[in-house]
Amino acid sequence: MTEERLLALKELESSLSHSFGDISRLDQALVHRSYVNENPGFSSGDNERMEFLGDAVLELCITDLLMKTFPDYTEGQLSKLRASVVNEQPLAELARELDVGRFLLLGKGEESSGGRSKASILANTFEAIIAAVYLDGGFDRAYEVVRRLFSSLIEEGSRNLTYRDYKTTLQELSQNRFREIPRYSLIGEYGPDHDKIFESRLAIPGVLEATGKGKSKKEAEQNAARSALDTLLQKPDEKG
Repeated sequence: MTEERLLALKELESSLSHSFGDISRLDQALVHRSYVNENPGFSSGDNERMEFLGDAVLELCITDLLMKTFPDYTEGQLSKLRASVVNEQPLAELARELDVGRFLLLGKGEESSGGRSKASILANTFEAIIAAVYLDGGFDRAYEVVRRLFSSLIEEGSRNLTYRDYKTTLQELSQNRFREIPRYSLIGEYGPDHDKIFESRLAIPGVLEATGKGKSKKEAEQNAARSALDTLLQKPDEKG
């Protein structure tokens, strides 16, 4: 390994916040098969087996993180959230944030076709990097790297999932946490018939009340449920 290559890998190592005992593992994670195909004398091999391992390590880390972070989520919600953060697009974006493309070893053909910025290559390489951390430092180190890199993605994915249907999400959370079903009532109608505003109130007995307004009864109930969720999700550890 050249001094220039070693310095480049040290830069990526710093971004990962993991000090490699054997930095050749990180080096191999960055070797695309096109480079090996065009360099028959290259003996280290490409990163495809590491990608295979990294995919499994990443899925286990994310699954465990979601189980611990969202104890009230159903299996279906957890599956949807995991799928939203472990797929090509977010993995490629994380790779871009780490500037992984700059460190890739690519064949000339792949290089000329823009391989350093291809989402599929970046996502696969990201998985191989997770495998490199796992092989070098064990599961706990891989878990910590994944936790740090994915925290904002998980938070964003949770918001998107939670607020897709406020009433359904609130009912599932309320039943799981409090063994109660939210009760809705119309408490007001305002404005002319062609531009009416409705106001609804929901109550989870013994827990909270919330109100919401909208241009239909359904919208008012959804907004009331959203308000209730905002309150409950700020207190994830409280149980009824």
